[in-house]
Amino acid sequence: METYDSLVSTIALMMGVSWASGVNLYAAVLMLGLGGATGHIDLPPDLQTLQDPLVIAAAGFMYCVEFFADKTPGVDSGWDALHTFIRIPAGAVLAAGAVGDISPALQIAAGLVGASMAATSHATKAGTRLAINTSPEPFTNWAASIGEDIMVLAGLWAALNHPFVFLVLLGLFIALAIWLLPKLWRFLKLVLRKIGGFLGLVDKEKEPSPSVGSYQFGSFSTASGPSTPSDADFTTPNPAIEDNLSRIKKLKELLDAGALTQEEFEAEKKRILGP
Repeated sequence: METYDSLVSTIALMMGVSWASGVNLYAAVLMLGLGGATGHIDLPPDLQTLQDPLVIAAAGFMYCVEFFADKTPGVDSGWDALHTFIRIPAGAVLAAGAVGDISPALQIAAGLVGASMAATSHATKAGTRLAINTSPEPFTNWAASIGEDIMVLAGLWAALNHPFVFLVLLGLFIALAIWLLPKLWRFLKLVLRKIGGFLGLVDKEKEPSPSVGSYQFGSFSTASGPSTPSDADFTTPNPAIEDNLSRIKKLKELLDAGALTQEEFEAEKKRILGP
C-alpha cells in the first residue's frame, strides 16, 4: 500500500509541475524552490537544484516581470507566444526530474508526458487570454491573470498534499481543454484573418463575418412563393438567385475557414434556399 501511495504521489507531482509550467512557469519554480529550501516540501533528488538561492532569485525576478506583463492586455498574448518555446521544454525537464533517476527510459517517458501536459495547459491559457483581450476593458484580464496565479499555487499544493484529489481535478481540466481548444483555434484563425485583412495580406472579400457567433447575411423573403421558370429566366439574370448564390458562397468560405461547422453550414444554406 505504501508503494502504491508513493507511485500516485510521484505521478501527481510529475503531472502537477508540468501542468503548472504551462500556466506560469516562474511561479511553479519559485514555489517549489522556496518550499524545498524551507523544508516544507520534500523534493526528489533531481529537483533539489530548485532550492539553490540563485535559482530562487532568478525565478522570483522573472515572476515579478511576468506578474506585470501578464496583466497588460496585448502584452500578455505576446508574452505567451514567446513562452511557447520556454514553458513546454521546462515542463518536460521538470516532469523528468520528478520521477528521479530510476531508469533513463522512465525519464524520457515522463519528459514526453510532461511536455504534452505543459503544451495543453499553455495552449488553453494563451487561447483564453487572447479571447479575453478582445474586450476593451482590462478588468477581466487582471482577474484571469490573478486567478491563474492562485490556480498554480493551489494546484501544486494539492499535488503535493492530496495527490488523488489533484489527479481527479487534472482529469476534469483535460476534458475541458479537449472541449475548449477547437473553439479557441477557430477563433484564433478569425483573428489572424482580420489582422491579415487590415494589413492587406488577405483579400478582404474572402474574410469571414466580423462577428464570431453571427452568420446573418441579410434577409430573404419567400412570401411570394415559388415562381415558374420562363424563357426570360434563362436570358436575364435573376437578382434573387444571384444574391442567394453569393450568400451560399460566403457561407462556404466560412466553412472552409473553420468558422462554421458542417451542421451550421447546412442549416444556414437550407434557410437561404427556403423550403
